[in-house]
This record gives sequence, structure tokens and C-alpha cells, in this order.
Amino acid sequence: MKNCLVILLVLFLSVSCKKDVVKQPAKLIEKDKMIDIMYDLSLLEAMKYQHQELLDSTETSPTKFILKKYKVDSLQFAQNNMYYAADYENYKDMFDEVGKRLKVAERAADSLVTIENKKAAKEAKKKLKETSKTPKDSIKKSSKQQINLDSIRRQMKKPPRR
Repeated sequence: MKNCLVILLVLFLSVSCKKDVVKQPAKLIEKDKMIDIMYDLSLLEAMKYQHQELLDSTETSPTKFILKKYKVDSLQFAQNNMYYAADYENYKDMFDEVGKRLKVAERAADSLVTIENKKAAKEAKKKLKETSKTPKDSIKKSSKQQINLDSIRRQMKKPPRR
């Protein structure tokens, strides 16, 4: 009797654990496409906190634009997001993939900024050299303007015109 009860209890627990928390949506988005959407939305969130004036200047909603880009409506995305989030390990792997993509994009952006900074520094050095190559004589001539004191005295002595 005890063995039968233990077997029934184990069977009951194993069957109850198999129950899906969230049902698969009717329009399931493939995992790779979902990762692409999550990546674009992550970039959008980063832009929102870095340059909010860029997003405020657009008249369309950037989130709607991304969903439209992948031909997904907001309800379908929300249902798929809940479905993938129910499986923690799979969802974590998806976010790890998004994180890897973001790091690659960050390194690329940092290298572009470094290149631009080097170009700007070279341009500044070039301008500095060009300004230092001006002849010293021309600087002296422009700084020493001679004033004819006699003409000033003559102007002061003349009676005012009426």
C-alpha cells in the first residue's frame, strides 16, 4: 500500500511539473528574429538615455518603427516575450546574445570615436604649424603702427566748423 501511494505521489508530481506556464502563441516569432528585435529595442533604450533630444524630434514612435520593421504588432511581441520569458534558461541565453552584440557594437563605436579624435588632433597640429609659419616681419609691422602726432595736433588747433 505504501509503495502504491509513493508511486502515485511521484507520478502526480512529475505530471504537474510538466505543465506549461505560458502557452505557445499562435504567431510564434522565431528565436533569431526575437533576438534581433530585442537587440534593436536595447539600442533604442540606450539612445533614449544618451540623446533624448533625438528621439523627441521624431514624430513617430521608435518602438513602433522597430516592430513595423520586423512586421510584428505589439500584442504579438508581448505574447512572444512572455512565452520566451517563461523558459528562464532560454531567455537568459537570448539576452546573453543581445549583450554580446551590444559589446561588439560598442567596441566598433569606440574605435570610430578614437579615429575621429586622432584626425581632429592632426588637424589641430596642422593648423598650429600653419599659423606658426607666418613671417615674423609681418607680425612686427602690424603690431607697430605709427601714429602721426603732428596731424592730431593740427586737428585740435583748427576751429570747429559751423
